[in-house]
Amino acid sequence: PDRNARLPENTAGRFYVDGRCVDCEVCRDIAPGNFQRVAAKRYVIVYRQPENTEQESLCREALEC
Repeated sequence: PDRNARLPENTAGRFYVDGRCVDCEVCRDIAPGNFQRVAAKRYVIVYRQPENTEQESLCREALEC
């Protein structure tokens, strides 16, 4: 991810979505408790930072996909 292209709707924290998001749904499929679609803008944001190691692992997996 590109910190300079971080989408402003992301919640503050370590994980975020940048402007390269193509709204492919992969991150929402992998970690639906952390990612949410912004339909009007056709991209996804991190709306909740991971709260435990399992969620963090899922967010990392989404990032790698």
